[in-house]
Amino acid sequence: MDKHCKFCGTAEQEQKLKAVIEESRDMPGCLMHILQEAQGIYGFLPIEVQKIIAEGLNISLSEVYGVVTFYSQFSLTPKGKNRISVCLGTACYVKGSDKILEEVEKQLGIKCGQCTEDGLFSIDSCRCVGACGLAPVMMINDEVYGKLTPKMVKGILDKYREVK
Repeated sequence: MDKHCKFCGTAEQEQKLKAVIEESRDMPGCLMHILQEAQGIYGFLPIEVQKIIAEGLNISLSEVYGVVTFYSQFSLTPKGKNRISVCLGTACYVKGSDKILEEVEKQLGIKCGQCTEDGLFSIDSCRCVGACGLAPVMMINDEVYGKLTPKMVKGILDKYREVK
């Protein structure tokens, strides 16, 4: 398993999940609801969590995995306290957002789709945040940073490192 995707679930989290499964199992379409609740409990849906759900609902693991991987709202990897999303939409890409993403990866020592070991940052890309006039754009949590250059990335990330 990738060191950035280590699963460290607690007994308390597992109890919460099993309670959700128990109270929801007879609802039509309960799998989606349980997956949403599970992601709220754990922050992501690793295979260990999917197995608990499959066993609790007496369905195959492949059925659970199929739903998790079909819907983009579900994540198989952990997300950091600070979720970075670099826009790779056309306007941003033309203005160099690929270089912004490379610099974020370099500064954090992880690749897109990964989470730092300390859980402080995770990086993803997206197709458009609707701020094309500010291209290239990066979001950290709900904060939008525009008209970026690679040299600006370290200073922006440092603000979030200090807040821990």
